[in-house]
Parts: sequence; structure tokens; C-alpha cells
Amino acid sequence: MKPLLIIIILCGIASLAGAELNSKPNILFFFADDQRADTISALGNPVIKTPNLDRLTHRGVVFNRAYMQGGMGGATCVPSRAMLLSGQNLFHIDEKLMRNETWPESFAKAGYSTFASGKWHNGNTSLPRVFQFARSMFTGGMTNPMEAKLSDVINGKVGPAKSSKKHACEVFADEAIRFIQEQSTGPFFAYVPFDGPHDPHIVPDDFPIRYTPDQIPLPPNFLPQHPFNNGEMSIRDEQLLPWPRSGQDVRSFLAEYYRYISFLDVQIGRVIAALEASPHAKNTIIVFSADSGVARGSHGLIGKQNLYEHSIRVPLIIAGPGIPENKRTEAMCYLFDVLPSIGKLCGVTAPKTSAGIDFSATLDDSAKPARSQLMFAYKNLQRAFTDGRWKLIRYPQVDRTQLFDLQADPFEIINLANKPENKAKVAELTYALEKEMQQSGDTAALKIAIPSSADWTPPAKGQVEKKRKK
Repeated sequence: MKPLLIIIILCGIASLAGAELNSKPNILFFFADDQRADTISALGNPVIKTPNLDRLTHRGVVFNRAYMQGGMGGATCVPSRAMLLSGQNLFHIDEKLMRNETWPESFAKAGYSTFASGKWHNGNTSLPRVFQFARSMFTGGMTNPMEAKLSDVINGKVGPAKSSKKHACEVFADEAIRFIQEQSTGPFFAYVPFDGPHDPHIVPDDFPIRYTPDQIPLPPNFLPQHPFNNGEMSIRDEQLLPWPRSGQDVRSFLAEYYRYISFLDVQIGRVIAALEASPHAKNTIIVFSADSGVARGSHGLIGKQNLYEHSIRVPLIIAGPGIPENKRTEAMCYLFDVLPSIGKLCGVTAPKTSAGIDFSATLDDSAKPARSQLMFAYKNLQRAFTDGRWKLIRYPQVDRTQLFDLQADPFEIINLANKPENKAKVAELTYALEKEMQQSGDTAALKIAIPSSADWTPPAKGQVEKKRKK
């Protein structure tokens, strides 16, 4: 065979290999911090302005029952992000992401360029391992986003932190846009984990969208104070507003929170617009979700250190090539099921330790279920279980149990646990919870020998202020 013909054949083979690689869909994954599932206008919030997320909901499938599983500490975003990226449950994760291969690493093995810009709360050492490229990373827990210290990964290490010259979420969007524009070929996995709308709720002064507190409705399950001690009544998050919670304080807090979400929506819109102007527009799966919800006045709570729906349910939207448009599903899933499902769509082999399920069939048919039951945990203080309709929350340290019919009472207002006619249901769900705990590797007790009193009195104002200064 002549040398020139050999070269032509080899070039053809290389071209076909490149075409096959580029036929894999790209991934653009937006991950918010503390964004409730009910904070998107198109999903029923009558006040908030989220036009870009609204458009995304119409382009894909919305999961109404997506959840983070909980946490073993107050900063639940740490385990939530570790669960997402590892595909492992709360009781098996390494929060520092050093022990096992992660999903981004598996995407890299499959030929993807992997990139991140945003919040990284899982240890500096793992960041260069998990992502090939990372720029403008905030490696702390919370900060003033106008003064955030951001770092690039340089030569396999997290470089020195420099103060951001503008809002951190805007910088993260800038970096995602630059990465997309740099990609002459695919495939790529771009992860944009924002640090908003986590408090402090700060956006640029000239951001035009503002909310009038008096026009914001209180949550249907608003209470001035939680009815009993859930074990985390005075953690930092709960000290963001005084007790008893007043309707005006909560409305003002929600006005700040909603404004931050609207600012985040603008940044998401900028990145999507850049994607649509790129050669990758028709071959990119877009995912939007959040690491947790948050109370913001519901049940008399402010933070996320609880197992009510408002704090563990998260938004989840998936849109892109081959995914039906304008669909919603009641299929239940955990956040750690998301990348196993996306990986299936992309032909990426799962990490050996990934335990999340593949719900990609639900994307094809929104009526198909994903998980039939879920369990949740917070420290040794709270455990919960749901079969979709019924939900049990157990507080072993104070010997309290709650039972909610989520079908009739989605806001978890009426506790049915103490009604005699529900004794069998409580026993049934408690048994199911115990079984799920065993299978998940959870060794906590649902009963203790000497529980504490469930009564709780708010700390004095001086005590709260003193604790804040520490």
C-alpha cells in the first residue's frame, strides 16, 4: 500500500474517532447554594422573577420530588456536594472527596474536558484531582460575595486567593462563559456551583430587581417559633432572625433572598446565552439544581438543619438533546442519583463506588418512577422516611415523632402521629425507616434511654449577640 494512501486512511480513522467523541453530549451543570424548590416563577411562585430558569423548565423535565439526603453537621452543603459528585449516600461519602473516584473523574476518563468555577467546600486537596481545570474557585463556606477570595488551580494545586473585583457569582458565570467559548471541540463537563443564594443576601447595589416585603406572602407553614426542640434551635442559621419570628421580619428576609435568586437567574441566563451562541448549543445537556433548601420562616425556622420538605427538597431541571420538553415528574430521587443518570445518557462508566440509581428512563417517560422510598438524616438528632405520600420524622433525643400526609398536607402543617387511628401507620413507617437505615449504613438510634425535654426557650438577646461575636 502506498504511503500517501496509508496516511489518508489513518486520517480518516482519526476523524471518525473524533466524530464519535464529539457526538457525546456536553454537560453544563448549575448548582445553587440554599435555594428552595419553590423559588422559581414557572413552578408556581407568584412573586419571584426568574425568567431564565422559567425558560429552562419549559425546555426540559422538572423533578418535583428531588432531595438532598441530609448532613452530619450544620454545614449541610459539604456532604450534599460530596454526595452529588461521588454518587454515594450520606453514610458512605468521604466529604473531602479523596477516598474514591468521583463522577467528574469518570467523565474525564471517557474523554471529557472537566471544568469548575464556583464554590468548593470539600477541601483544597481534592479539587485538582476531581476537575482538570478550575478557575476562580471560592474554597470556603460562606462570605460576602462582593469581597470573595477566589483561587485558580495552577499546576495541580489550588493557587493563592485573590479578592474578587465584582460579585462572585458574576465571576463564576464569566469563567463558565470563557470556558465554553474556548471549546473548539467537545465533549465537556462544566460545573458551575454558585455560592448564592446562601446568606448574606448581598447583590450589587445597582441590580434593578427589588422586592417589596409587604407584597411577599408568608409561607403557608409560617410559625413564630418551632413547637418543640428539634436539637438545633439556636445554631447560627437560626440566629439570623430574632424569636419569636415576626411576619414582617420574615417578609423582609424573603425579599433579600428572592432578590439574590433573581440575580443568580441573570447569571445563569448569561451562561446559557453564551452556550446558545456557541457550536455546542444543540449538543449540551443543561442541569440546574441546588445543594439544599432552607426554611426562611417555615415552621418557625430560618436555616436548613431540619428534615422538613422546604429544607431537603431541591429544584432539579434537566434539559437538552433527546430530553422531552415542558414535562414535570413526581418521581422521587436523591441528588446523588443525578450524575449516574446523566452518565448513562453520556455513555460514561460509573465509578466503582457510585451507588446512585439511574433514573434516565424517567426522562423519557415522566410517569415512570425512580425511587419508591427515601430516608433522611441530620446528625443524631433527626431521621425521616417517606414512601411518597406518607412521611415520618423522628426526633430520638426528645422522643418526638411527626407523621404527615404529604398528599393532603404538602406543607407539613398537621402532625397525625398521635392520633390513635394512625398508630399502625407510624409503626409501619418506623419499621421501614429502621430497615432503610440498616441498608444505608446508618447506625443511629431511633430511641434513647433518657431523652431530653422537648421544651425550648429562646436564648436572651444578649446571649445571642455574644455567641455571634465568637
